[in-house]
Amino acid sequence: MKTQNYILILLIAFSSTMCNSSKKDKEEIVPKEKTSKTEKHQHETLSGNDSLKLVNHQIEVKGEVEFPLQLTVDSLKKMKVITIDNLKITGKNGEIKREIRTCKAVLLKDILEKAKIRQEDHKDRNFYIVERASDGYKATFSWAEIFNNPTGDNAYVLFEENGVPLKNGEMIAICKNDIRTGPRHVYWLKSIEVYKVK
Repeated sequence: MKTQNYILILLIAFSSTMCNSSKKDKEEIVPKEKTSKTEKHQHETLSGNDSLKLVNHQIEVKGEVEFPLQLTVDSLKKMKVITIDNLKITGKNGEIKREIRTCKAVLLKDILEKAKIRQEDHKDRNFYIVERASDGYKATFSWAEIFNNPTGDNAYVLFEENGVPLKNGEMIAICKNDIRTGPRHVYWLKSIEVYKVK
């Protein structure tokens, strides 16, 4: 009887060990699959011709604004133009991707003030701004970032680099005071859209 009980206990312990190890094996497989999927995600590099197809000759300012605008490089030049020196474009890890000696731009804040956001009163501030590229890329700002924060004096629409017109779209959006400027560096800028938070 004691021998049978001893064998039964051993069998239970052995089967329990096998179940736990198979669970562990399954758990170890899942992260490997997730990791391999993440590694496959890469941004496609565009050829020169494909890049030219995405260039816009004007940007549309629309949404919750009283005066929708169609802006071109020429119309930007008629606004308050700012010269930016030593602009650094940084990537997601903070590495410097590009340095621009000098460029010309207009503040996003000035563009939005010209279009005039449709506010019911001075307390009506729950808006967000989307800068959209023709390839579908988007960058966003809140009303407070633009009108109640130093970001408002550092968010630009560029139209000239080092004395020549831009190559990657006639107008590019950028926020100079971001820690990593890449995520809000919008090539092929197509529209600036204002939406109310609901």
